[in-house]
Amino acid sequence: MDRYPPIAEHGMVGDLQTAALVSSGGTVDWWCAPRFDSPSVFASLLDSERGGHCRLAVDLPEGNGLTVRQLYLPDTAILVTRFMAPGGVGEVADLMTPVDSTAPTDRHTLLRVARVVRGSLPFGFTCRPRFDYGRASHTLTLDDDRSAVFRGPGTDLHLQSTTGVALRADGDDITARFTLSAGEAAAVVLTSTASGGAVPPRPSLAGVVDTVEACRAFWLSWLRTCTYRGRWRDMVNRSAITLKLLTYAPTGAPIAAATMGLPEQVGGERNWDYRYTWVRDASLSVRSLIDLGFENEAHAFRRWLRDRVEAPDTASGDPLQIMYRVDGDPHLTEETLDHLEGYMGSRPVRVGNAAADQLQLDIYGEVSDALVAGRDMGAIRGWRAISRVADWLAANWDRPDEGIWETRGGRQNFTYSRLMTWVAFDRCIHAAVAHSRPADLARWTEARDRVFEQIVERGWHEKRQAFVQHYDTDVLDASLLLMPRVGFISPQDPAWLTTLDAMGEELVSDSLVYRYNPAASPDGLRGSEGTFNLCSFFYVEALARAGRLAQARYAFDKMLTYANHVGLFAEEIGPSGEQLGNFPQAFTHLALVTAAMALDEQLSEAQTRPGSGDDLPVAQGFAVPVPPAGGGEAGG
Repeated sequence: MDRYPPIAEHGMVGDLQTAALVSSGGTVDWWCAPRFDSPSVFASLLDSERGGHCRLAVDLPEGNGLTVRQLYLPDTAILVTRFMAPGGVGEVADLMTPVDSTAPTDRHTLLRVARVVRGSLPFGFTCRPRFDYGRASHTLTLDDDRSAVFRGPGTDLHLQSTTGVALRADGDDITARFTLSAGEAAAVVLTSTASGGAVPPRPSLAGVVDTVEACRAFWLSWLRTCTYRGRWRDMVNRSAITLKLLTYAPTGAPIAAATMGLPEQVGGERNWDYRYTWVRDASLSVRSLIDLGFENEAHAFRRWLRDRVEAPDTASGDPLQIMYRVDGDPHLTEETLDHLEGYMGSRPVRVGNAAADQLQLDIYGEVSDALVAGRDMGAIRGWRAISRVADWLAANWDRPDEGIWETRGGRQNFTYSRLMTWVAFDRCIHAAVAHSRPADLARWTEARDRVFEQIVERGWHEKRQAFVQHYDTDVLDASLLLMPRVGFISPQDPAWLTTLDAMGEELVSDSLVYRYNPAASPDGLRGSEGTFNLCSFFYVEALARAGRLAQARYAFDKMLTYANHVGLFAEEIGPSGEQLGNFPQAFTHLALVTAAMALDEQLSEAQTRPGSGDDLPVAQGFAVPVPPAGGGEAGG
């Protein structure tokens, strides 16, 4: 077993309050309970020795011809790891029963089901929990050969098995070995509870089968709400399920990723905790959720967001901060876990996030856009909250900040931050007029127009013929790919097309897009990073809206080849095509959805024009995109 399997060699299961990662070798090497942002129970992904894990797999000696494949049952979050050997074919199915409720619970169950479909195969099982990120010891009580409980600080982990799986103590851990023949199955059930929580009922195979079917029915029923019928339905459905798995059901708050500490560069220091709700990321998801038909999820998040706007307590002292815990707590004190070696030696391992108190003015634009997008914006409570934000922003928009990428190299006048303050004023003005609400329209309009003029005059670099990262640089920034989407500029405006061309030359590497060049624009951190999947999908959307459909489709199809074996994306793609950073990342999957919808829309419109169609050429040779026939590419 690899000490550190590649980040991409994982699938995710979850119950809408927490999530676990399962490697393609059958090891649960990441699980926090009772919430996404709780201390870990298993964290061998961050330290193979100290972190703890739970492994269930076919157990054969080296060199016995074992082949392993991992997949999801179609349109579900049930993960199947298949083991194929000369002696037969076996499977392990992993799932968590969805807890789609507004009531948080401290009881979460991970079900692991082994079965053999051909021949006869031996299975090995180990359960080695390490509570509180591996900092705390635990005790083990083995009641009989089918029931045990691990007790850590504040948390009990109950382990139970079905008939045929005899649990044995190995110090304070548990092991088991059993053999199954064709048609036979067995299961182990892990249930986390608060200390002293009730012991779960002993599982039976019949009950396990019912649980699997109920989980499958939940996901199939939920996905029927999706209205997407475009060209990339399988990938959009997988992304939608992933976004749902990364949303904390009791509050409707989505987290950025299921993990913490996974490196943007192996051995480097860019290792952050992403188990929190970024206002920016989550706000941008609202429109896509609505467009996909998931209005309940969009409305739940807007309620959470409205509560944050109304709440007086932020770490920065401003009306909003860039991120919160899933319950809205603004305090995310950052510390390093020095006892953990980090993924493949990538230190420091950080828990919490010190960026929470940064000033990032762009969030006010994303929040305004998200709140105004809903039919409930006319509600008195919501309007009062957002209008107070607009009044504050009118006095504070012209301040340097840390920017969208949370740089730790000093504040700048970032063009993207100004762009989104323009969005904030624009959306609030339109909402006030549409709903006949009291507002200081003259002040907001003056501020909006001043922002526009400032961006045009100072964010535009005449020599480069492009909008740039901030006012004192000629460096480009992929966040500005959103300029057409938010309505600041036409997607076929000459100034935008030259910006798009400049990004293509400087930031794009065969469809993969860098956020910016950290060597030219220092961000206060050592090392480098890979291309940013989020930006790569933003680039697809920008190309599609600019009418560059051949390039857009080529870039999108190429990006999909970088998904892992079960359709998931981490934050970045490294120089050798490996996935880097926290995993899976919600923002990447959101951007995949928006890119797919934009490209679908533009391709369908192209089909209605003479000489156009869905079979647009994508490349000459292998990797050089060419424009569609008939001059369909705007702005060359």
